[in-house]
Amino acid sequence: MYKKLLIALIICVLCLSPIAAENWDSFAGDVDHSAYRDGESGFVTNLWTFNMESPVHCSPAIYKDYIYVVSDDGMLKAINMEKGHEEWKLDLKSKTNSSPIVHSNRLYIGCEDGIKAVNINTHKVSWEYDCNDVQSTPFFYDDVVYFGCDDGHLYGLDKDNGKVVLNKKLDGKFKSSPIVVNDSIYIGSNNGKLYSVGTDKEKNWDYTTGDEILSSPSYVNETIIFGSTDGNLYCLNESDGALNWKVDLNNKIISSPTIDENDNSVFVGSDEGNLTCIDTRDGTVKWSHHAGDKIQSTPALKKNLIAFGSNNGNFYVLNKYTGLEEFTYNPGTFLFNSKITSSPAINGNSLFFGDDSGNFYSLNIEKYEVPGSMQLYYSIGVLIVVLIVAVVVVKKLKK
Repeated sequence: MYKKLLIALIICVLCLSPIAAENWDSFAGDVDHSAYRDGESGFVTNLWTFNMESPVHCSPAIYKDYIYVVSDDGMLKAINMEKGHEEWKLDLKSKTNSSPIVHSNRLYIGCEDGIKAVNINTHKVSWEYDCNDVQSTPFFYDDVVYFGCDDGHLYGLDKDNGKVVLNKKLDGKFKSSPIVVNDSIYIGSNNGKLYSVGTDKEKNWDYTTGDEILSSPSYVNETIIFGSTDGNLYCLNESDGALNWKVDLNNKIISSPTIDENDNSVFVGSDEGNLTCIDTRDGTVKWSHHAGDKIQSTPALKKNLIAFGSNNGNFYVLNKYTGLEEFTYNPGTFLFNSKITSSPAINGNSLFFGDDSGNFYSLNIEKYEVPGSMQLYYSIGVLIVVLIVAVVVVKKLKK
C-alpha cells in the first residue's frame, strides 16, 4: 500500500514540476537573476529581429513558447519565440519602465499609473491597482504580488483580485525590484537603504549605503547581494542585515547581480564599463571584463556563458570562468548604435534582448549566430551615398 502511495506521489510531483518551472515570477526570472529557462518546447532556435516601435528598457518574460515584452510607451506584445511573430498586443495606456512577470497565465506589470494584471488568454486587463508610478518589477510569492512604488510604499496585492494584502510605508522611492525569500521581502530604495520586511508586515531591519539603490537584490546561501550607486557591491546576512563584505567597483552600479551558486560567483556590471565576477563567499574579484561603456544591463547566465549588453551598443557573451569574449554582436553596425540597457533572457539556445532603437532580437547563443538588422542596411546605404559623393567630388576636382 505504501509503495503505491509513494509511486502516486512521485507521479504527481513529476506532473506538477514542468508547470511550476514555466513561471517567470520575478525580474530576470528568479532570486538568482540568471534569466534562463531550459527551453524544452522542441522548436528550432531561429534568428530574427522584431520592431517594438519604441525603446525597450524593460526585460522580457518567458512563458511557454512566448516571450512578453513591453516598450517604454506601454505597448505589451506577445512574441512567438520560434518565428518572431507577434501573437497579440495590448496597449497598457501608460508609460512603462517595469518589466513583466508571468504566473499561471497572468502577467503582472508596473506602469506610471500603477500596476496591472493581464490575462494572457483573453488579452485583457483582469484588474489594476492605482498608485504613483511603479518602476519596480513585481515579485510573485505565495499568491501575492509584491512591488515597490514611487510613493514610498511597499505593496503586496492578491493575485486574483488586486486587493491589498500588504501596504508598508517606508522612505524614499523604489526603482529596485524586490525578492522574497523565507517570508521576508528585500528591496532597495533611492534613499540608500536596503530594507528587509516580513510578509507579516513587520520590518526586520534596514542597511544604509552611501547612495541610491537602483540595483535589485539577489539571494544566495543565506545572503543578500546588491549594488549601490555609491559604487559598491554589498553582501549582507539575510537574518540581521550584518555586512559580510563589500567590493568597490569605482562607479555607479545600476545593473543587478546575477548569481552562479554552483561556482560561488556573482556577476555585475557598473558604469565604469566593467562586467566583474566576484566570489560570493568573501568578495574576492575573480576577473573583470572592460566593455568600454556603461553596463546597466543585468547579465543572463547559461552553463559556462554570461551574456549582457552595454551602452556602447554592443552585446557581449563571455566565458564565465575567464571573462574572455566568446562573441559580440553590434546590431547598430556602429553607425546606428543604440544603448542596450534591457536585460537579456535565455530560452534553451535562444537569447533575447531589446535596445533603445526599439528593436528586439533573437540570437543563437550555442552557435554564436546573430540576425541581420535594418541598421546594417542603413549602414550600407550610407556607405553607398558616401562613395557616390566621393566619386562626384573627385570628378569635379579633375575638371
